[in-house]
Amino acid sequence: MNLLDRLKDSILVADGAMGTLLYSYGKDTCYEEFNLSHSDDIYNIHQAYIQAGAQVIQTNTYGANYYKLSQYGLEEQVKAINIEAVRIAKQAANKGTYILGSMGGYRGFRKADITLAEIKRSFREQLFHLLHEGIDGILLETYYDAEELFAVVEIAKDEADVPVIAQFSLLEPEVLQNGSFVKDGLQRLEELGADIVGLNCRLGPHHMIQSFEQIPLPNRSFLSAYPNASLLDYEDGRYVFTKNAEYFRSCSVRLVEQGVRLIGGCCGTTPEHIKAIAEGVRGLQPVTEKQVKPVRPTVEVLASRIDKEPPLHQIVKERTSIIVELDTPKHLQTESFFTGANRLKEAGIDALTMADNSLASPRISNTAMATILKEQHGIRPLVHITCRDRNLIGLQSHLMGLDALGINQVLAVTGDPSKIGDFPGATSVYDLSSMDLISMMKQFNEGISYSGKTLGRKTSFSVAAAFNPNVRNLDRAVSRLEKKVQSGADYFITQPLFNEKQMEEVYESTKHMKVPIYIGIMPLTSYRNASFLHHEVPGITLTEQILRVMERVQDDPIQATRESLAISKSLVDTALKYFKGIYLITPFTRYDLTVDCVNYVHAKEKLVHGTNVI
Repeated sequence: MNLLDRLKDSILVADGAMGTLLYSYGKDTCYEEFNLSHSDDIYNIHQAYIQAGAQVIQTNTYGANYYKLSQYGLEEQVKAINIEAVRIAKQAANKGTYILGSMGGYRGFRKADITLAEIKRSFREQLFHLLHEGIDGILLETYYDAEELFAVVEIAKDEADVPVIAQFSLLEPEVLQNGSFVKDGLQRLEELGADIVGLNCRLGPHHMIQSFEQIPLPNRSFLSAYPNASLLDYEDGRYVFTKNAEYFRSCSVRLVEQGVRLIGGCCGTTPEHIKAIAEGVRGLQPVTEKQVKPVRPTVEVLASRIDKEPPLHQIVKERTSIIVELDTPKHLQTESFFTGANRLKEAGIDALTMADNSLASPRISNTAMATILKEQHGIRPLVHITCRDRNLIGLQSHLMGLDALGINQVLAVTGDPSKIGDFPGATSVYDLSSMDLISMMKQFNEGISYSGKTLGRKTSFSVAAAFNPNVRNLDRAVSRLEKKVQSGADYFITQPLFNEKQMEEVYESTKHMKVPIYIGIMPLTSYRNASFLHHEVPGITLTEQILRVMERVQDDPIQATRESLAISKSLVDTALKYFKGIYLITPFTRYDLTVDCVNYVHAKEKLVHGTNVI
């Protein structure tokens, strides 16, 4: 009798965690490779679960795909690892044991690291090898991203003639990461043909049962649940779970009452947990009717705060716009910074932008300075946010704090690695890429947190993204821009350009895009400054002509300033032929140079406007 026929009138017990047991052995590495190097360990784990009462086991292939194995240099072992995993499971299985081919989710926090097309290619390869070896079903587990799970279910139903089990993992009870309700996600899986739908990982039994209370019995599919043992703890340098196997006995009964027919365990569960489940469900019959708790009333998501000024990406679509970068000090003497900021305000800039510890060197918090500029000086701030210094928790907290302060103009950047800065031993976090950060801010703008929980109010972030045209392959850089637009970028700010021809090339390569671009222009302070930028700062390239000009006046500071401004104004002239956005980067504290450039842009615009009127 096949798996689905058994589930028509039976409760089946599945196995528990594989990685947890291997981790307890001290083998914190690529567990899937153990199919080849430690096959006896994998066999013994299967046997332990079967002896504990598991009627359904899964192959040790959760991460046995090209993408995940490549992180260990094992991408060429996809076939061998999957084949051996099925062989070991069959060797361990009893006559009535069902074997599921485990296929884990790909996307973690950094969704931008892998495209849906890449996921599909890798998924098909692993699926082929598992099906070829003969299994009783496909177990799709630990999928946080709904788009990803929907896509692979379609592939599995199209290419497999065995049952497909599809399971979401939740960051918050009752809702998916995209903010939709779990019941709606499971219904969509059923519509796509999944034979068994359910939840696994992340949540312990308490919150998983809470989620199932709001899930109606499917029309055609069956329900599954593989809860974690408990919340995770950290003791003596190791991750541990609560030892609560007996607790799973009563929890399994409650899951059956919610209509679940396939019950196993995920992270932290052991053969003891599975034994408790088997004892708990013994003699129980599947329910065919259940009382569904109504979904909690949706919290009204308030609209975002109304800003008196239009966002920068809207301003630059309508007229020439100027933003100026003025780095916050590395020390606590702030008088010069605020003097410069006010001079720039008087000159008529649209926003003052501040980097987030540029070049990985600590400066006064740009959020703190932005708040002072906004509240005490009436200057609109545009703050940079890097992925380097804050983990996923800190980034969300930071964004909510910015919104609470009324700061909604932001630039999302990955951030220079710590090793190039003042403290090369400091940790670079990079939980997210800049594209992931952009997507998260756009989700905040819908009033939804990263975990899918409501924020109670929509934010109103106008999100800029960085663009570095100083690369060998401009087409590839533009392709990256297009991905950032898909992630939600509203406009772009470039690295400084020092070549008029290059500006024209940027225009030709990006004119098909609908989002505006601010062209970066950085006045030079001296020949030494020019040489340093050209030779040592990644992403900045000066022309030989500019280097020669600055070298010629290197012993005359006054003439160097004149030549620097002449170069910058020439670049402004070219930029304004093709773009409406000018991004002036203040070198060191020489705000006098950027004030001069701001005045030049305004004068240029008045001249053009006057000509048009005549």
